[in-house]
Amino acid sequence: MREMLEGSADGQGLDVLTGDYLAELTMLILGKDTMRDPRLGYARTFVRQVEDCLGLALERGVRIVSNAGGLNPAGLADALREVARGLGLDPVVAHVEGDDLRPRAGELGLAGALTANAYLGGFGIAAALRAGADVVVTGRVTDASLVVGPAVAHHGWTPTSYDELAGAVVAGHVLECGTQATGGNFSGFLSLPAGSLDRPLGFPLAEVAADGSCVVTKHDGTGGAVTVDTVTAQLVYEIQSAHYLGPDVTTRLDTVRLEQVGPDRVAVTGVRGVAPPARLKVCVNTLGGYRNTMELVLTGLDVEAKADWVRAQLDAVLTASSVTWTRTALPAADADTEEGASCLLRCTVKDADAAPVGKAFTGPLVELALGSYPGFTLTSPPGPPTPYGVYRPALVDRAAVEHTVVHADGRREVVPDPPGPLDPDPDADHVGRRPSPYPAPIDTITRRVPLGTFVHARSGDKGGDANLGLWVAHDGSPARADRVTWLTKLITPRRVRELVPEAAALPDDAIDVYVLPHLGAVNVVLRGLLGEGVAASTRFDPQAKGLGEWVRSRHVQVQEGLL
Repeated sequence: MREMLEGSADGQGLDVLTGDYLAELTMLILGKDTMRDPRLGYARTFVRQVEDCLGLALERGVRIVSNAGGLNPAGLADALREVARGLGLDPVVAHVEGDDLRPRAGELGLAGALTANAYLGGFGIAAALRAGADVVVTGRVTDASLVVGPAVAHHGWTPTSYDELAGAVVAGHVLECGTQATGGNFSGFLSLPAGSLDRPLGFPLAEVAADGSCVVTKHDGTGGAVTVDTVTAQLVYEIQSAHYLGPDVTTRLDTVRLEQVGPDRVAVTGVRGVAPPARLKVCVNTLGGYRNTMELVLTGLDVEAKADWVRAQLDAVLTASSVTWTRTALPAADADTEEGASCLLRCTVKDADAAPVGKAFTGPLVELALGSYPGFTLTSPPGPPTPYGVYRPALVDRAAVEHTVVHADGRREVVPDPPGPLDPDPDADHVGRRPSPYPAPIDTITRRVPLGTFVHARSGDKGGDANLGLWVAHDGSPARADRVTWLTKLITPRRVRELVPEAAALPDDAIDVYVLPHLGAVNVVLRGLLGEGVAASTRFDPQAKGLGEWVRSRHVQVQEGLL
C-alpha cells in the first residue's frame, strides 16, 4: 500500500487505491473467526496497513476502496475510525453491506451455511464516493467491483452503460491479483526484460477512460513488467465461459483486445458488455468435518510393493469415512543421493467427526514403524485433526439482497437493482464454446515437443472447478497467427483428457473449451476436478495453481513450420 502511494508522485498520481482481500477460502477463514468472536470477520492486516498509510493517502488525495470488510464491514469501518482518531486524522469512512445472507440462510435454501454472501456490484461503492467518502470498505463485492465503483463515480456511468462497465470489469479483473499482472506466476518469466526480476514486482494500475477502455501500467522503478502476455495471463485466470458474469454487467471476454502501446503500457480496448444476470451468485461455505494427513517415505527398490504393503496394513484398521492415497513419481534408478532414491506416499483422511482422523488414524500408522516395509519413516510427527470447510456456489433472486451503503453520518442508502430486462440465464448461451472433435490430420513433418514451447498458461480454481487458460506467446514469431489456429484446433475436451489424465473420470460434459480469438487463447473449464473446493480437496494441488505448468510440460506433435 505504501509503495503504491509513494509511487504516485511525479505525474503518476492515483485517484483511488484498491485492495482485494477476499477469496472463497478467505470467507471460510473469516467465518471461523466469527465463531470465536462475532466482533471479528474482517481482514485485520488491512487495519495495520491503513494505520501505516492513511495520513499519506489523505495528504495526496487518494481514496481507498477495499473489500477487506469480509463478514463484518461495519466492524472494520469502526476499527478504521478508531485508528484514524489515534493518528489525529478525521477521514470520511463509509461501508457497503447487504451481501451477508446468513440471517436468512434457511428461507433461501442455504441451511447449514457457515457463510453465505451474495456478490454485490460497484454502484454502492460509487454512491459512497460521490457522497465524499475517503475510505470505502465492503463485504463480498466482486473483485472487479473495486474498480467498477470508482470508475462509475468518476465518469458518471449509468446501470445501462454496459460497454463502459464491461471495460471497467476487465480492468478490475486484471488488477485484482496484484503482481500476477506484472510478471508474478507468469509462465514466460524467463522472457521478461533483463533486470526486471531483480527487484520486487511492482503492482499494476489502470488508467480507465470514459469509454471504458484502459491502459494497464505500473509505477516507474518497480520490478516486473506489463506486457500483452502478462496481462493476458491475468485475463484468463479463474474465468468460466467467454461470458464473465457480474452483478452489474455480463462482460464478453471474446471481445477484449490488447495492444502494447509503450514500455510497461498495455491498452485494453473493444470490450463489450450485455445485461447482467437476473440472479446473484452466492458464496456458501459449510463446515465439512475434520481431516488429517501423513506422509511416508519409500526408498530404493520395490517401491510399489512397499506402498501396497503399508496400504493394506492401514486400510484394514482405519475407520475414517474417506481415505485417499497419493504417491509422488517413482525415484530414478541408481540415484546418487538418498533423497533422489525416494518418493512420498501420502495418506489423507476425512470424517464428519474428529475421532476417526485423530489418534485412530495417526496411532496405527506410527505403530507400524517397526513392523512394515523396510526403510519406514515419516516426514513429520503426528498432528491433530483440523476442521475443513466445503464451498459451493448458489444463486438467489436480486430481491433477496438489499445492497446498502452506510455513509459516514449513519445515513443508509439502498442501491436499486439495475433496470430490466436482465438475462435470466446467461450460461445458456455458451459463447465461444467449441466442444469439437480432433482436428484433421496435417500432412507435414511434425516434432514431439512440450506444449509450452510457444504456449503460455495460467490456471486456478473456482470452487470445485479448475480453470486452465492457454494462449500463444507474443514472442515476435511470424508464425504466431498459424500457431493460434493450431492451438484452437488442438485443444478439445477429448485432448484435454489426454493432457490431464486426472480428468479421465470426469463426466462427459464436465470439460468445456472456449475460444478467445483476439487473445489468441482458449479457456478450459474442468468441472469437479477439485472436488468440494480448496479446503476439502485431497488433490495434490487443491487450487490447480500448478495445473497450467504441468500441461505446458506435456508433449504434443507440432508442425515443423510452427517451431
